[in-house]
Amino acid sequence: MSETLPTPASIGAFLTATVPMVRTLRLEYLETTAERAVLALPDDPEYHNHVAGPHAGAMFTLAESASGAVVIGAFAAELGRAVPLPVRAEIGWTKLARGPLTATAVLGRPAAEVVAELDAGTRPEFPVEVSVRREDGAETSHMTIVWTLRPNS
Repeated sequence: MSETLPTPASIGAFLTATVPMVRTLRLEYLETTAERAVLALPDDPEYHNHVAGPHAGAMFTLAESASGAVVIGAFAAELGRAVPLPVRAEIGWTKLARGPLTATAVLGRPAAEVVAELDAGTRPEFPVEVSVRREDGAETSHMTIVWTLRPNS
């Protein structure tokens, strides 16, 4: 991680600068706090699939990026002693996605519990729930991604 820790207001700029895939898909950070992150994926024919909607890989990247933004927001103060890493993810596609999409990510456990486990010398794991929606509000996919804070040696 960089020497300057990102603040909630700078998370989008930080991740856009450090994660090439965010720039490739032109993801937009609409909201980034310690509690939730909201990202947008523009509608771009370059990323469409065989049914004229965003490719599943682009939707996965949108959801995973939203989860990473809320993790950075929640644990920015811990980045000097631990590295956030995804452990596993499960995604389900529920409705046809077309047009621009928005992903909303929220922590599945209180951040204080996770930090307490880190303080106790363990490598905590915690889920982040992400809902991806079309402009009409219909959920097109849902991801649960489990993250860890790997202590620096």
